[in-house]
Amino acid sequence: MKCLFIVTGRGLGGDAMTALNAMRALEKKGVECEIALDASAHGTLFEKNGYNWHKISVPHAGGHSATKLSALKGAAKLLTATFKARSLIKKLKVDFVVGVLGGGAIVASLGGKAARKPTFSLISTPLDSKVCPKFNQCYILPELNMFRWENLPKNTSKAFYPLADNMGDGDESVALAKLKEYPNFDENKKTIVFSSGSSIFRGMIDGINIVADKTDEYNLVLVGLPLKEEYNELIDESKIIYAGYIDWINHLFKFADLTVLTDDGVSLEEAFTNGKPIVALARVKWGRYQNMAGVFKGAMIESTVEDVCESIDEAFKNYGSMQKKALVYGQQCMDAADNLAEDILKKVNK
Repeated sequence: MKCLFIVTGRGLGGDAMTALNAMRALEKKGVECEIALDASAHGTLFEKNGYNWHKISVPHAGGHSATKLSALKGAAKLLTATFKARSLIKKLKVDFVVGVLGGGAIVASLGGKAARKPTFSLISTPLDSKVCPKFNQCYILPELNMFRWENLPKNTSKAFYPLADNMGDGDESVALAKLKEYPNFDENKKTIVFSSGSSIFRGMIDGINIVADKTDEYNLVLVGLPLKEEYNELIDESKIIYAGYIDWINHLFKFADLTVLTDDGVSLEEAFTNGKPIVALARVKWGRYQNMAGVFKGAMIESTVEDVCESIDEAFKNYGSMQKKALVYGQQCMDAADNLAEDILKKVNK
């Protein structure tokens, strides 16, 4: 059996990782997977993992930050994108199609429909959630408000982000060895990881600086690459540990005592699989509010950037109960990839 994944984004960050984890879950069940990205994409994550990819058109409408104008511009490109996707689907002779988030989910829905192939979309934005369920089965990821509904619309079901098999197998000794390379790391202090994903948003830098200016009782580790070049000037490496973009995040999460993350994306689930409670900073990414604390009840404290110190204090006061909840959610998240693959194949084989 053969499948085509149509993926939004540049092939570098969370969108690509979501696709890669879902692909590997299907491959374990004997499915051959192909990948299609927008022609302008880098595809680095896939290439590093030994995959080639096909160039098509995957319009980007801004995801969660989409405006009416950006959505309209993306829609104007959809006709060309649909026919390119249809042509590739037929050329590769795939049995089904999976669209991953935003433009990838939408192009897969339209291209799969045009090629008359079973199609499945992972959706998490206002736009893909409006379009994709009209055409095919969709899996609602936690950012969407619909994830909290008891009665879901037709063609939809809930799913956590698919994770890598080794995500919950972090090794504290690996992270400790890496952190010892930084002169301001103190093994006797508690460690808190700050991350907004592969890109560091301004609010996350503000948050870590607020803590660093108030106290020196923690190792404060900042992960990712600044979204804008000028943000580099705001990072004070005399007060914090700036790790940059790393490939040992599961080890770091395992070692850390607490995580301060944005209230979206796969990083939340990665932290839970390693048993770590979360302080979730709201409205850091594009000003949006996700209410992830409403999904992961008891394992997460929602906070504004300004109140991050008080929220960290609260998390440590309730650490035992929060960690128990984090481990429960972590196991559910670790099962997500296999559950997704099983459900897709069950529907394909109907």
